[in-house]
Amino acid sequence: MNPKELIARYMPDADKIREHKHLKLFGPRLMDSALWHLNRHSVAKAFMVGLLCAFIPVPFQMVLAAAGAIVVRGNLPISVALVWLTNPLTMPPIFYMCYKLGAWVSGLESRELSFDLDVDALTAQLAMIWEPFILGCAIMGISAAFVGYFGIHVMWRLMVTLRWKNRGRAGENNGTE
Repeated sequence: MNPKELIARYMPDADKIREHKHLKLFGPRLMDSALWHLNRHSVAKAFMVGLLCAFIPVPFQMVLAAAGAIVVRGNLPISVALVWLTNPLTMPPIFYMCYKLGAWVSGLESRELSFDLDVDALTAQLAMIWEPFILGCAIMGISAAFVGYFGIHVMWRLMVTLRWKNRGRAGENNGTE
């Protein structure tokens, strides 16, 4: 199964996405057919936007990913789905890694953090570490977007090349038998 068929199999229904309560604010822009195409360019743009938005530490990442997909005319469902890389289970370790990276890059000594579910404690910790945390999120988001965008282009090209080679072999076998 090629990547396009695999993605299409799990693609959510466009009408359901258009009717999503948080995405209705984009109105007729959601009707742009480029947002629903599955081709190398639209999928690569979706990976770029979705992975970048996954590392933005805000609660409305899906809306940002949808807006980004509309701006760059990338595949909207893939872009929105990719922000779930940072879901409630993966968010603490991923954002901790972002903080550690930001502290290392900025030359700051990283602090020991406790993972309390108390909002006041979390707010106090964030007030102390926000600069390296945001720096780490920016580095990780931009890096992931870059790797995702170019990785999709390379992978897609390899799959097309393999398909052409297999097609050529099939033609050779048919002609000799």
